[in-house]
Amino acid sequence: MAGPAQPLGVPRDDLGAATVGVEPVPARFRVLGFLDYFVLWADLGVGLLVLAAGSYLVPGLGLPQALAAIVLGTAAGNLMLGLAGVIGSEHGVPSMVSLRPSFGRRGSYLPSLINVVQLVGWGAFEIVIMAQASSRLSGPILGLASYPIWTVGWAAIVILMALGGPLVVVRQWLEKIGIWLVLLTISWIAVYALTRGNLGSIWARPGDGSLGFAQAIDLVVAMPISWLPLVADFNRFAKDSRSSFAGTVAGFAVANVMCYALGALLILVLPSTDLVGSIMTVAFGAAGLALLLGDETDNAFADVYSSAISIKNVVPGLSTRALVAAVGGTCLALALTVDLASFQGFLYLVGSLITPLFGVLFADYFLLRRRRYTSEELYPLELGGQLPWGANPIALLAWAAGVGAYLVETTYVHWLGGTLPSLGASMAAYLLMSLAIKGARPPHETTT
Repeated sequence: MAGPAQPLGVPRDDLGAATVGVEPVPARFRVLGFLDYFVLWADLGVGLLVLAAGSYLVPGLGLPQALAAIVLGTAAGNLMLGLAGVIGSEHGVPSMVSLRPSFGRRGSYLPSLINVVQLVGWGAFEIVIMAQASSRLSGPILGLASYPIWTVGWAAIVILMALGGPLVVVRQWLEKIGIWLVLLTISWIAVYALTRGNLGSIWARPGDGSLGFAQAIDLVVAMPISWLPLVADFNRFAKDSRSSFAGTVAGFAVANVMCYALGALLILVLPSTDLVGSIMTVAFGAAGLALLLGDETDNAFADVYSSAISIKNVVPGLSTRALVAAVGGTCLALALTVDLASFQGFLYLVGSLITPLFGVLFADYFLLRRRRYTSEELYPLELGGQLPWGANPIALLAWAAGVGAYLVETTYVHWLGGTLPSLGASMAAYLLMSLAIKGARPPHETTT
């Protein structure tokens, strides 16, 4: 017999998935395939913040160099994004739980807390840029006082989406409405910019040298790797790892290249010196910006939802929905005070911490463990076991080595960049220390 009708016709299991915490996802919720993940990650890869990041590439670089950095940075970042999602898809676990076999259960707490800080920051930035753009649209009617009103309104929408959960957002909003609106808007803005600017002159214009090529790649890579700590939170709902990997990589690559390139192009061909002002100059720009704002909410939703899941890795007994409300309220408070001018520095900070963290995970899961984690390693009954303090010092040291490599490279060897060297440093440090202590065996086979 059919159960009671769900709100707006939403399937019961789609709503039920919102209550899943850090335990393995039940089979009835593992329903998303290639198209679902292509739509999800293409949509998450599109946004005003991504366009803003693209605008930072010029005039430091010329347009040809900026496009090359966009392609190379997207390729490197998306590969890492897809690999991080595979772990969640194969075991049905969220990102922070996937760190337990390599870092130890207590060792995963520090990355979890850092991830919460990172995601709350991203959520606040998303709300800020939505509120700023909305107040720009409504200024002639409501005046400057509209910014706090829009901030509260967008935060409320984001919290409601996070309470609905991943399956509701993907299948009921993004696939039916969200992705089509944003693609139509982005396509219109791109066509307008391409047909109004003197592309020959813009293409030949050299950069002013204020941004190096490797630094530009770091800036591009920062966007996909900023999603590394939460990709498994969503890809754990996959039918299988192959389709989720392909959908994630393909969807985010299309969106990342398109938005970074369009952000750079808008600043070069349109009269305004700020991103929102550039979009507003486009014919029907107000309508296009309004549609983009409707799509931007899913990025903030992901930040709020995954912040709650990361907190549950540390304190699993808390209610997921209560955490969602608390995190959303924190993002709102920050959005009323945060300075968007610090956005570029924030991207670099994310890269310095997140990339080497997942270098350790990739080395452990794909190289040492050959894609085999047991349920006892992911969900140890005891916090400590044979690991001192419940943490693996090798993983923590390797992570620190990667962060150190990033800081050294970006401070003293600007031309090399920091993202890929930090990834290689943390992977190499973890492998060498693990093999030196345990021979060819990973250190966790006897310590979990």
